[in-house]
Amino acid sequence: MPNDAPAAAPTTPDLRYLRLLSRQFPTLRETYTEVIKLEAQLDLPKSAEHFMSDVHGEYEAFKHILNNCSGVIREHVEDVFGSSMDEDAKDDLCTLIYYPNEMLALQQRRRRNEPNWYTKTLMELVRIARQVSSLYTSNHVREALPDDFESIIEELLRSTGPGETSRHEYHHRIIDSIVENGVSDDFIIALCVLIKRLSVEHLHLVGDIYDRGPHGDRIMDRLMAHHNLDIQWGNHDIAWMGAACGSEACIASVVRTQIRYHTLDVVESAYGISLRELALFAERTYRGDESMSPMEKAISVILFKVEAQFIMRHPNWGMEDRLLLDDLDLEHGTVRIEGVDYELATRDFPTVDPEHPFQLTTEERTVMDGLVAAFRESTRLRAHTSFLYEKGSVYLVHNGNLLFHGCLPLEDDGSFTAVVAEGVPRAGRAYLDWCDRIARRAWHTGDQCSLDWMWYLWCGRRSPLSGRVMKTFERTFVLDKSTWVEAEDPYFRLTDDASVCERVLAEFGLTGKHSHIINGHKPVKQSSGESPIKGDARRLVVDGGFCEAYHKTTGIAGYTLTSTANGMTIKAHRPFVSVKAALAANADILSNTTAIEQPTYELTVADTDRGKELADQIRDLKALLAAYRAGELPEGAA
Repeated sequence: MPNDAPAAAPTTPDLRYLRLLSRQFPTLRETYTEVIKLEAQLDLPKSAEHFMSDVHGEYEAFKHILNNCSGVIREHVEDVFGSSMDEDAKDDLCTLIYYPNEMLALQQRRRRNEPNWYTKTLMELVRIARQVSSLYTSNHVREALPDDFESIIEELLRSTGPGETSRHEYHHRIIDSIVENGVSDDFIIALCVLIKRLSVEHLHLVGDIYDRGPHGDRIMDRLMAHHNLDIQWGNHDIAWMGAACGSEACIASVVRTQIRYHTLDVVESAYGISLRELALFAERTYRGDESMSPMEKAISVILFKVEAQFIMRHPNWGMEDRLLLDDLDLEHGTVRIEGVDYELATRDFPTVDPEHPFQLTTEERTVMDGLVAAFRESTRLRAHTSFLYEKGSVYLVHNGNLLFHGCLPLEDDGSFTAVVAEGVPRAGRAYLDWCDRIARRAWHTGDQCSLDWMWYLWCGRRSPLSGRVMKTFERTFVLDKSTWVEAEDPYFRLTDDASVCERVLAEFGLTGKHSHIINGHKPVKQSSGESPIKGDARRLVVDGGFCEAYHKTTGIAGYTLTSTANGMTIKAHRPFVSVKAALAANADILSNTTAIEQPTYELTVADTDRGKELADQIRDLKALLAAYRAGELPEGAA
């Protein structure tokens, strides 16, 4: 969206810079040709952006949302065919674009893959491909074309003009030849891939790829193959990143989460990390006759010991109330929390020494050392983590919007919370910048301080990725659920007020009605009347809600957001059933759409960050043209 802030005064490049630029454009003709090309790009329609969050390992639902581009493809089908195609046929066409391989196999089983079907379908796909390719330069489209069919598709994308029968017949002959030569399936697949590739130019994943669902690793593989994306780290992502860096508390947290959600395959099979030593230690140390497994008990106690050491190393965190192993009364089966005794779910704490409750036993230390080595040596996990660092950040300012996963810590009066980090109070944008730096330091140097902070970013009281007091101990060992309530940062309440949102946006240099905060992290309880649109549409919550565990609470399967030349829309989704259901009954996941902004004109590239970059390039090239014409620089001198 366009930013309403006043533009900075342009600066004229000096002659030294122009001399360098002349090496790339050594003549007047080359220079003004480039100016013409760039100025034309400014008038192209703004390409689609797709915002997703909190996919939490639910690969099938994630893949479907990615395939249908949160309804963008269906909108193109409606635009192209309108009332000329019935709804069932539109559904069939959309599902084919989402799942071409599977739908073609289904067509063969149903014996519906006769030449007439292929000819009709190919013509329909070509029309959709023309629509989506019209948003881009020919060079951009050419780069997206599959190598095998590049020249053929390029010919078919050239529209037939009014009354131009010869080209229309030419296109029909190309398609007839495709069918006659038995390459229809491959060509259909290539067109479907191209349509999806061009329907959404940029994917924003606003955190929490991992945990709860079983296939965070597959989501990472899919993201690594994506053509253009950015990631804002969620607290679950940072826990995995911290584990890959070697943070003991992050490793114990990750393993405990997989045990609780029965997703150990992602650790053992996907990443090749053996939990055998932990399992053997747990079986010989803890009782197995309770609802909690010995393995969960073992890793939980290790976690609470290790994180206690982190907390004691950082008194500025103010998290001493999380040190609860020294408040156990195993004789009475209770734990004292804030002066009140609560019943424990188990008295089975054989490794907790009352004299040294936070010290790992020799066996626990052996288990922990083995896990650290295994996490750090996992080749696939290191590849995924490296990609998260390459494409990710704590926050992003893009096209007038501010993206971050959780919150910007606030005080009750709406002022920015100052967090003491390495001896320096940091608040607002400065604090988020520091969090980004410390996370990168953990990956590159692995010093103890940065590893400790990775755990804090996962669950610390003032972590911008978490934004709440996590009651992990209580949820594991305390029966009274009133102790499980996790106090949230005031940010989540205060940003219902548009003026607070505007102060947050201004902290990042964003002003005007077209700027928005885009968050994930908190499932929106639609069933209780909650809306994902906060603060008079200044803050938008796009928690995907894909995790089945949330569906009863939220009433839906979460939200995604799209931003196109025609404005911003937030999409509410029904729970995804399966790919099989999508194929058999065209069971799309899209539920309903709410417009956030509908501009009075079609947005163009000029209204985007890319447009600002192009305008800067045009200004510099025009300065080079002036230098050539004034004789300040000779043509061809480079």
